[in-house]
Amino acid sequence: MADFTSIISSGAARNAYRSSQSLQSRPDALQAPDTDAKPTFADALRDAANQAVQDTRQAEATVQAGISGQVSTQAVIESTIALESTVKVAVTMRDKLVEAYKEVLRMPI
Repeated sequence: MADFTSIISSGAARNAYRSSQSLQSRPDALQAPDTDAKPTFADALRDAANQAVQDTRQAEATVQAGISGQVSTQAVIESTIALESTVKVAVTMRDKLVEAYKEVLRMPI
């Protein structure tokens, strides 16, 4: 099983820290909403896929800007590492889904 903590980028950690800081200043934000609508597995999977596509497009744009000299080499490397992490997670999710599908096919009727 993949260790997802080893593939989190420093940018993601910084963004999470900033988000937590803004929540601390608003005590009402820490309370759960009163709605009964809970996200489904399909919603979570769709959100993960959309985020992966967005990360890929952002990495491609950064690499193109790096080729033309508009951004630093460090930004290109960070973007590439973030893309690598996204691809690793996507491949792991795909492998687990295929494994689960095969397991369902092997079930007796």
